[in-house]
Amino acid sequence: MTPVQFFKCLADDTRLRCVTLLHLEGKLCVCELTAALALSQPKISRHLALLRQSGLLLDSREGQWVYYRINPDLPSWATPLLNNALSALQSSETFEKDRERLRQMDCRPDMAVCG
Repeated sequence: MTPVQFFKCLADDTRLRCVTLLHLEGKLCVCELTAALALSQPKISRHLALLRQSGLLLDSREGQWVYYRINPDLPSWATPLLNNALSALQSSETFEKDRERLRQMDCRPDMAVCG
């Protein structure tokens, strides 16, 4: 990943919000990000695909769910930049609303058996 790719990925509001939630939560599936950001599944999936293709995120399948997480093997220059930027964003009103919607989600895959 080049610095240009890194900053282009984070320049989009939806991608930045996804990465901020992933930074806090560790891993999330598309349905959790859809609920948290109050956006459509196709829109979230498109943004996650771009983040994965750039190398910023990794995905893994667990049963019927595909989880996304921040790539722990980012270049050494990227991790401190990401940590500092996301720490600053976590106090924003938008992030607090996203986080509250995630908390209020009725049936999170890791927390309940959904039927």
